Amino acid sequence: MKTTDYTVLNPLGIHARPAAMLAQVCTNYSSQVTIRLDDAIASGKNVLQILKLDAIKGSVLHIEIDGPDEEEAMEGILSVLSDMAPKNKKVEVLKIAFFGTKDYDRIFFSELSKDRGVGAYNVDIHYFESRLTKETAHLADGFEAVCIFVNDEAPRSVIEILHKCGVNLILLRCAGFNNVDLKAATEYGMTVLRVPAYSPYAVAEHAMTIIQSANRRIPKAFNKVRDNNFALSGLLGIDLHNKVAGIMGTGRIGVCMARICKGYGMTVLGWDAFPNKSLEEEGLLTYVSKDELLQKSDLISLHAPLIMGEGGTYHLIDANAISQMKDNVMLVNTSRGPLIDVEALIQGLKAGKFHAVALDVYEGENENVYTDHSDDYLSDDTVARLMMFPNLVLTSHQAFFTREALQAIAAVTMENARNYNESLPYGASEVK
Repeated sequence: MKTTDYTVLNPLGIHARPAAMLAQVCTNYSSQVTIRLDDAIASGKNVLQILKLDAIKGSVLHIEIDGPDEEEAMEGILSVLSDMAPKNKKVEVLKIAFFGTKDYDRIFFSELSKDRGVGAYNVDIHYFESRLTKETAHLADGFEAVCIFVNDEAPRSVIEILHKCGVNLILLRCAGFNNVDLKAATEYGMTVLRVPAYSPYAVAEHAMTIIQSANRRIPKAFNKVRDNNFALSGLLGIDLHNKVAGIMGTGRIGVCMARICKGYGMTVLGWDAFPNKSLEEEGLLTYVSKDELLQKSDLISLHAPLIMGEGGTYHLIDANAISQMKDNVMLVNTSRGPLIDVEALIQGLKAGKFHAVALDVYEGENENVYTDHSDDYLSDDTVARLMMFPNLVLTSHQAFFTREALQAIAAVTMENARNYNESLPYGASEVK
C-alpha cells in the first residue's frame, strides 16, 4: 500500500475541475484509491464523493492506494492535484445551451459547472429537454456553445441557425459525430469537440450482456418463470467456448470486446480499415478480410464508426453480408444503428438465419432514443417488427450508461469547453 498526505494549494480547494480530473485518472488504474479528510472518506474513482469532502485550500488529504499499479497511480494523482494556473479566456464565463437534457445528465454536469474562478471550468449551462433540431435550434440564441448527444441533429440547416444565434462551439458529449455536418461547421468557423473515449468497458460489457441474453433466451425465461412455467422448451442456447468471434472495428471498444470473447475461450477474428498489428502480436486476434470474418464467425460484434458515402460503413451489414454468414450466427450491434440494414436484418430473421440478435441501436431510432412513448400510438413499426422475434433482444441505446461512463463524459466535455475558452490544445477531442 502507498500512502501520502497532500496539502491542498488551489485557491478554490478541490473544486469541480480537479475533482473530475482526479476521478478520471483514478479510473485508469486497477488499484483502489481512498481519500480521507478528517472523518470523511471518498473513493478516488467517484467524483461526487470527492466533492463531498469539501476540501478547501489548506486541507490535508490522506491518500491511500492499494493495488498492483499503486506507484503509477500515485504519480498520476499527485500530478492532477498540483496547482492550476489561470489562463487567458475568450469570455469570463462560457454560456452553453445543453440540449436533450435528462435527469442523469444534471447529476454530473451541474456539479462540475457550479464553480467560478482560478482553475475552474467557468461555464454557465442552461438545460433544454428538447433535442436539437431545426425547430429548436433558435433556443441557442445568445449562447457561445451548444452541447448535444447522439440523437440531436446538426445538419447544415441547423448549423446555419446556430451561426445566426452566435454559437461558435459544438460540444458533443459522445464519441460519434455523424449527426454533425462538419463541412458546414467549418464554413461557419465553428469548433466541434467530442468525447473520444469515455468507458469502452461499459459498451463492450453491454454488448456481451445482451448477446448472451439473446443466446440464452433470458427475457423469455424470465417471463416463463413469472408465469410459474419452469419448462425449458424454447430456451436452448449455444456455448461460446471454442467458437469464433468476429470483431468489426478494433478501436478501444472493439479491443475490450475482443478481450471479453477471449476470456470466454473464443478464437477472435478482427476486421478494420486500419488494422492494429500490435493486437496480432500479443495474440489477441487475427485480422482477416470482411468476407472471411462474415463466413467464419459464430458471433459477430459491430464496433465500427458510422461513415457515410462510398467505402464507408453505412449498411456494413446488408443482405449480401447476411447471406455470407453461417447459419445460426449471432449478431450484436452497440455502435450505430445504420451499420445494419434493418430491412435486410428482418428478412434474415424471418428466414431463420440467426440463432440470436442483440441490438442496442437500430436504423431509424432517433425519434425514440431516450423518450417515453408508452402512451403513444404506434407511428413506426420497426421496433414492433423486431420485437416479434423471440431470439432478438433490443435495448434503448444504453450501452454507455454506467456511472463511470457518465462521469467521464461530463469531465471530458467540460475539459473541452475549458480548452476552447482558454485556447488550449484539443488533442483527440477535435473533430475535423
